Amino acid sequence: MSISHAPPHPHEPDIAVKSESGDAPLDLEPIVPASSRRTRVPRWLRRTTGPVLLLVLWQLLSATGVLASDVLASPGRIAQVASDLISDGSLASAMTTSLQRVAAGLLLGTLIGTGLALVSGLFRIGEDLVDAPVQMLRTVPFVGLIPLFIIWFGIGEAPKVAIITLGVTFPLYLNVYAGIRGVDAQLIEAGESLGLSRWGLVRHVVLPGALPGALTGLRYSLGIAWLALVFAEQVNADSGIGFLMVQARDFLRTDVIVVCLIVYAFLGLLADFIVRSLERLLLQWRPTFTGR
Repeated sequence: MSISHAPPHPHEPDIAVKSESGDAPLDLEPIVPASSRRTRVPRWLRRTTGPVLLLVLWQLLSATGVLASDVLASPGRIAQVASDLISDGSLASAMTTSLQRVAAGLLLGTLIGTGLALVSGLFRIGEDLVDAPVQMLRTVPFVGLIPLFIIWFGIGEAPKVAIITLGVTFPLYLNVYAGIRGVDAQLIEAGESLGLSRWGLVRHVVLPGALPGALTGLRYSLGIAWLALVFAEQVNADSGIGFLMVQARDFLRTDVIVVCLIVYAFLGLLADFIVRSLERLLLQWRPTFTGR
């Protein structure tokens, strides 16, 4: 009696089992889960498929005339305009100016927001004095304060940096404050039982416990910083990415506007990548779920 079987799996050892008649051994193939038999698509390829398909659709609509150039320029035209702006140095100069404004506003907003959160989160009297005014100011749209900032600071760089600072301060305050107050009380008790002083508790227990919330707040603040920059550079700016957009709006140049928006998105994505890398570096002690 002869029985034919499929060849063994290349990565599994051969399993020989004798037949009932004892004539010849039978080769059995191990069962392989269906999930391991599927061909896995690289993640980078999956993540780039959506944007590539969107660009192809955009180009097709522009080439067929469905999407008029005065409404939205084609990807090819935008790439050409971006190349021209890079060649003459205007895009690099605008990016440098905008980055300086964001850096100044982010630094001031981080210092103010973190300082207020520490005072409010670590001390009850600080919470009584600080939290209520901050919560009131938080509900005021920072864009609505632009006219007041112009009156206070003029039309130079100060109001632009002030707008970004205000946009950065409140998300950072909320997340740092929530991180401090979210520290497990049992950890505080354990630190006290080990003889840690008040400063030791803050340094070794409270601040590390609040660090994840602080980094989350920093990511939110970076996103709002770029949003605030768009509004800030509409205030009598003579340089920066927003200045290029204002000029392009006056001359109905949708291609230049889209290039500036792409630059905003790229810089925001780069800043978010830096913070995410910082999270992986500083939060190695905290195992988290990363998806399946």
